Amino acid sequence: MSVQDSVVFALEIIGTVAFAASGALVGIRKSMDIFGVCVLGVITAVGGGAIRDVVMGVIPPNVFRDPVYALLAVAVSCLVFAAMCFRRRLSDERLGRLYETAMLLMDAVGLGIFTVVGVNAGIQQGYGGNAFLLIFTGTVTGVGGGLLRDVMAGVPPYIFVRHIYACASIAGAVLCTALGRVTGMTAAMFAGAAVVVLIRCLAARYRWNLPRIRVEESGADRG
Repeated sequence: MSVQDSVVFALEIIGTVAFAASGALVGIRKSMDIFGVCVLGVITAVGGGAIRDVVMGVIPPNVFRDPVYALLAVAVSCLVFAAMCFRRRLSDERLGRLYETAMLLMDAVGLGIFTVVGVNAGIQQGYGGNAFLLIFTGTVTGVGGGLLRDVMAGVPPYIFVRHIYACASIAGAVLCTALGRVTGMTAAMFAGAAVVVLIRCLAARYRWNLPRIRVEESGADRG
């Protein structure tokens, strides 16, 4: 295994842990049982990669060829479930703050890592000359799992309502794609992931949001 392959594997493991934890937290917040928590943890961790593989014609997706990532996601989800059981002593206010902080950190790390892993996967499949496809595969790998998680949990998708999210993934994918041709993929992946995490944290800290239009429902619409 080359140095770059080792780096990619390590990043995938870290990203799987981060996204599985975020998915498990959503399941716990929605009062799901341990099976539901594990399902959300797994779908968050591997869903984006599965969508990416289908887009690139990798059938069956890698998650079914190498079950280590799905099994790791299940283990992490169970650990998060157990840890939150011991947190019942916390007040609702403190538990809410803990949830929001954990979700921000886990989602930011997972988003950054899987964005650059998606770019690298596109290059490994022979699409290194197609910058648009690389940016797309990076973005869909980063946001796809979270989108599936939120749809299954019945909540507004994170990428549409939370502080700069998909745009942070796009920025990281663009940087990774551009730097990869200059510095090599290892350095480009670290730089791209760092930019995604930085943008997400700054957006949460300073309440950055994309423009939106708030439309008040009329009485007829509500009735």
